[in-house]
Amino acid sequence: MSLRQVFESQPERRYIMFGGKGGLGKTTLSATCAFWLASQGKRVLVFSVDPQASLSDIFQRDIFGKGPVLITQNLWAEEVNADRRIQEYQDEIRKKILDMYGFDRVPEEIDNYIAAASADPAMEESAIFDAVVDIIVQGDYDYYIYDLVPLGHALYYLSMAKVYDEWINKITKLREEMREYDQMAATLRREASVEEDKILEELLYIKKRINASSQILTDRRRAAFFFVLVPEEMVILDTRKAVGLFSRFDVPISGYVVNRLLPSNLGGNIPLYLKNRITMQQKYLEEIQTTFGDEVLAYVPEMERDITGLPMIERLAQKLF
Repeated sequence: MSLRQVFESQPERRYIMFGGKGGLGKTTLSATCAFWLASQGKRVLVFSVDPQASLSDIFQRDIFGKGPVLITQNLWAEEVNADRRIQEYQDEIRKKILDMYGFDRVPEEIDNYIAAASADPAMEESAIFDAVVDIIVQGDYDYYIYDLVPLGHALYYLSMAKVYDEWINKITKLREEMREYDQMAATLRREASVEEDKILEELLYIKKRINASSQILTDRRRAAFFFVLVPEEMVILDTRKAVGLFSRFDVPISGYVVNRLLPSNLGGNIPLYLKNRITMQQKYLEEIQTTFGDEVLAYVPEMERDITGLPMIERLAQKLF
């Protein structure tokens, strides 16, 4: 089955992820896939949370931190600004503290704690994860193309849903138990029942959002994850390992795209270096066929120049699909 047939035969798969090692062309293929789907009349958002993302370079538009930007008919692109997201996070926490406890202003020691916590790398990851949740649970587009960060970080982001869910479950359970004791104490003292638990409300709201995004990204009917690889030994080995790791988090692996193939019909009068590279690729292409077989959905040639601008993206889309 080809990549085109996969999309045409499974239109309910609206959440698409391209993943793999860094530098293999994930962002290029994400942008190209988004462009092709848009050309089929679908409303598409391609987005990235990688601070080093190159969607701006590929589309030749300044889109970083500007929300969804219209690139061409039916196609929007977005690069999340993590620093701004952290600032929004801080402001939201301050507002909730004011609302929850009726303060006129956030106490200085709490404000200092919020500022210090924001310097923790986990705060950036949490803020970015929350941004992904915001994007995918809205459902404003026919397709969402998620240009994942390189493998290790991608696995971390995809696993955060489970980690968060387990943590929220524990905290919510404790909070509910505390509320039961408070209700019992109030009854014994013949007082009015305790007021509505704003913290428990907030925990349940966070849990609902995390579950919604987790269910989307691990649902084989609605989501598809495509590994990008090139015919090189280390890339094949790393992809094999990653497949095992991703399956632990119920990521619906839907196939593989082999990128950057050198043409084998260049003729005899080519430099020895290039001839050796072609021979090496042929060897590892056979290994890819043996390892992944019919799950390889597309073989993408190395283009003569960088894939930037819509004309080059359109050319690559014709080859990819």
